[in-house]
Amino acid sequence: MLGDKLGNVTGKVVLRRVLSSGTSAARTESTQRGTGTLLGVEYQDMSTYESELRPDGTLIGTGQGIYMGRGGEVATWTGQGVGTLSKGGGVSFRGAIYLYSTSATWQRLNAVASVFEYEVDADDNYKGTLTEWK
Repeated sequence: MLGDKLGNVTGKVVLRRVLSSGTSAARTESTQRGTGTLLGVEYQDMSTYESELRPDGTLIGTGQGIYMGRGGEVATWTGQGVGTLSKGGGVSFRGAIYLYSTSATWQRLNAVASVFEYEVDADDNYKGTLTEWK
């Protein structure tokens, strides 16, 4: 069951590279930078995500990142998701991330599974939301 909305993010993909390509699959890596809010705290986001284009046209991916709050808060995350290519050249992902923080404001997230919705447009602008999974 979905719980409270934990936060949101908007930003830009700043680097994209091909890790491998072939007749059965292509793997890419993207690095993103953005800003958002997490439990009401404004933060900067930096993350890297690897995606594999599967033969049926869907994507499977894994990533990791760091959130740096305006008050000195720090949280790291790891996650996985599945995605689809959009008609206009973007990507839509859904998945789960797991956060870890020693910062008092975000420490409760250490015991929370979070689900995300993530959209990237053809110009590499992205937006996402993070919701608690109870």
